[in-house]
Amino acid sequence: MKIESIDFFYISMPVVTDAGDGSQDALLVRVRSGNIEAWGECEASPLTSIASSIAPMSHGACRPVSAQVLGEDVSSPKDIARLAATIQWNCMDLLQAAHTWSGIEIALWDLLGKKESVPVYKLLGYDKAYPKVPYASQLFGDTAQETLTLCKAARDAGYRAVKCGWGPFGRGTLKDDADHLQAAREGIGKDGTLLIDAGQIFGEDVDAAAARLPALEGVNATWFEEPFNGSAYEAYGALAKRSRTVRLAGGEAAHNTFMARHTIDYGGVGFIQIDCGRIGGIGPAKQVADYAVGKGITYVNHTFTTHLALCASIQPFAGLKDHKICEYPVRPQPMAWEMCKTHIAPNAQGEIVVPEAPGLGIEIDLAAVKKYLIDAEIKVGGKVLYKTPSLA
Repeated sequence: MKIESIDFFYISMPVVTDAGDGSQDALLVRVRSGNIEAWGECEASPLTSIASSIAPMSHGACRPVSAQVLGEDVSSPKDIARLAATIQWNCMDLLQAAHTWSGIEIALWDLLGKKESVPVYKLLGYDKAYPKVPYASQLFGDTAQETLTLCKAARDAGYRAVKCGWGPFGRGTLKDDADHLQAAREGIGKDGTLLIDAGQIFGEDVDAAAARLPALEGVNATWFEEPFNGSAYEAYGALAKRSRTVRLAGGEAAHNTFMARHTIDYGGVGFIQIDCGRIGGIGPAKQVADYAVGKGITYVNHTFTTHLALCASIQPFAGLKDHKICEYPVRPQPMAWEMCKTHIAPNAQGEIVVPEAPGLGIEIDLAAVKKYLIDAEIKVGGKVLYKTPSLA
């Protein structure tokens, strides 16, 4: 299959706030070959990612991403891996390349799955996709009472696991954080799985993060996610040694497999969280999943945007029966929900499974995409390098 076109669509809510909510905008990627149309999604600043796709070559190791893919043949997973290696070499100094390529790469898996009439997880070598237990992924409330209300609502909606993150956590006193943790535990009940995301708030201050461990242990939190900068492996490792019952989680900041492996090997995490829209797509995420299995570490997806991204993020560990927990954005912005006609909803058992349809099995709602589409143009030297493409 010759890659005939790669189109980027920047969609956004009318107003974007500084809340840690990644569902406020998105960058969709459409790839076409023959009569097959496939979709992917980048998890990054949309306009910056578009620019890295079409920016004029700066030098031999800083080339535009799309130019490395257009016109290439993709007939097997080996071809996707070949293109990934090409981009890693030709775009090594273009730091946004991994995020831009991620969306294209996901679309290529969707394309290949549609061509072969099989779900993506089977192209990855899995025979079966196992159900996952979704955790309701949400932000902390501004107050402990709001956190209590949010967590109780998630429990009432049938979620057995809840994650609270970002918001005020780590920005106030130890008591403030402890109050939020107690509220979260009360909200989901004593038997619910409680997960906490600090949103990198402590930088690399191990003592500040460690000061929260007693409160985390007191509410029986399963993990403490991203207390530090994503590359602060020494800080992760030091905190991991000081934590008794709460395991660390991290890895969403990894934009290559090396960073993910370092998070495991030097960071001492118990849960490795990978975002297919950042690490370079589904292929490298599957490599990390295989590595995690060998190390006895639990692989978890990172997804806080759309159900297109959610479906892509589950594929790398769909066939891992014992790696069950799955991030599930429980309150996405209307844009993130409406752009997909297909949604992955919890079943009667409170579990989710990926579609068995060819490719990713997610149908895009073009009318909704048009509703939120941002008209953009990038011009260099009087020449238009990018203009919002037609959805037709």
